[in-house]
Amino acid sequence: MKNILEIDSVILEFSEKHILHDIYLKIETGNVTALLGRNGSGKSCLMKIIFGKLMPQEKSLRINGKYSNKKHLPIHILTYLPQFNFIPKSLTIKRIFKDYKNDFEDFLLFFPEFERYYQTKIARLSGGEQRIIEVYSILVSRSKFCLLDEPFSQIMPLHIDSIKELIIREKENKGILITDHLYEHIMDICNHKYILKDGAIHLIKNNDDLKLLGYIR
Repeated sequence: MKNILEIDSVILEFSEKHILHDIYLKIETGNVTALLGRNGSGKSCLMKIIFGKLMPQEKSLRINGKYSNKKHLPIHILTYLPQFNFIPKSLTIKRIFKDYKNDFEDFLLFFPEFERYYQTKIARLSGGEQRIIEVYSILVSRSKFCLLDEPFSQIMPLHIDSIKELIIREKENKGILITDHLYEHIMDICNHKYILKDGAIHLIKNNDDLKLLGYIR
C-alpha cells in the first residue's frame, strides 16, 4: 500500500525572524526525498515540525489525505533520526535491538564487522559506530515514514555505501525524507530533491540547480 504524508502552509518565526514560510513537502512510499540547504536554513526545524517536536506558528499535516492535529504522530506512522546521538550510552547492542524489535542477523548483512559488539555497551563504540546503530534502528522501524537528519555524520565511506543500500531497500515499504551535508550521496539515491533557501523551498533537478540557488559553486 502506498502512503503519503503531506505538510504545507508551514510558517515558523523566531523573534520576528522568518525561518520558514508557506512550505509544502510530500513524502511517499517508494520514494526518498532529499532536503538540502546551508546551515541555518531551517532543515532540522522542518523535520522537527513534521515529527511534532517543534510547534510552528502555522502548519497543516495530512496522512493519506486526512488531516492530523496530533502533536506527535505514533511510531508506527513516523520515526525520526535527530542530528545528534540519542540512544542511552548504558545500553548494550543486544538490548537496543531487543527494544527496537530489530533483527541483528539482518543488521549483520550490511555491517558484518559488528558481530563482535553484540554484548557491548554502545558507549564503547566510536561516534561513527554509534551512529550506524542509530540509523539502522530508526530506518528499519515498522513505520510508514522516516525522517533522517544527517545520517552520514561521522560515518566512514564504506559504511555510507551500506547505509545507502539500506535506504534503497527500506524505501519499498516507507517514505523517507533525508538531509545531509554530503549532498553527493543524497543525489545518488533520492527520487525528489528540494533545497531550502531564504525560508522557501525549491525543487531541484541537478547540480546546475544547486549552483543557481547558491548551494554549491
